[in-house]
Amino acid sequence: MPNAVPAATQLRPPPDTGGTARLYLAVASGAFRRYSTYRAATLAGAFTNTVFGFILAYTFLALWQARPGLGGYDQSEAVTYIWVSQALLVTVAVWGGGFQDDVQDRFRSGDIAVDLYRPVDFQGWWLATDLGRAAFHLLGRGVLPMLAGALVFSTRLPEQPLTWAVFLLSVLLAVVVSFGLRFLVSLTGFWLHDSEGVRSVMLVVSMFFSGMLLPLALFPGWLGWIAPALPWAALVQVPTDVFLERSSGAELLGELGFQLAWALVLLAAGRAVQQLATRRVVVQGG
Repeated sequence: MPNAVPAATQLRPPPDTGGTARLYLAVASGAFRRYSTYRAATLAGAFTNTVFGFILAYTFLALWQARPGLGGYDQSEAVTYIWVSQALLVTVAVWGGGFQDDVQDRFRSGDIAVDLYRPVDFQGWWLATDLGRAAFHLLGRGVLPMLAGALVFSTRLPEQPLTWAVFLLSVLLAVVVSFGLRFLVSLTGFWLHDSEGVRSVMLVVSMFFSGMLLPLALFPGWLGWIAPALPWAALVQVPTDVFLERSSGAELLGELGFQLAWALVLLAAGRAVQQLATRRVVVQGG
């Protein structure tokens, strides 16, 4: 006679995947609306990105006039690189922020303990929040700098219509990789109670290795082959190269696969650290 299935297992309802998807969609939509309320800050940020874009674009023009074809980029590609990176700067949170500020506040108030008892996945909740934030910033702080750059400078836009869709996919993967990195940093708060020090270190590393300051192809020696293999390269360098159509076919799929692989690795690492951290929750102040 086959083993009987326990009654608890027989009565357990199947997971409501549709309801879970609607929940996370609602969370992402709420985050989008939340950030859209800060209109003055968004306009100020877009203006700041545009000003820095002009400064960096003229700097790159001078550099590429002295060294044509530097890093395999022509002059128009180099200028376009600047404007795409400015559009992605806040979208992929190279400088950190977003959900990290909320999580840090909840560590300080002790509300983080309440979050862990909610009937929703802790990591999934904050990922949905960050996706909503990123979607708003891509529109609110990404479009204006790109338009300003295209109007003033000779930029290179994608020649293939499909590239726009692939670029958006690459940006999505970049946001997930960025979330994975920032989520791991935020989880240090379970032990440190304040992750500001770790966040400061991550900010410097992200600026340097993401390709925000310079294309990684310009890095000399051993940095030139290590930097493109690190997860930070998925934040700015890969999406910008996709926009510039520097690769196609299998090579393009390889770049997207690189982003996807790091996204999965970081999410899995975050899940493991979260399970380790929640075994011994110490709330600051009590």
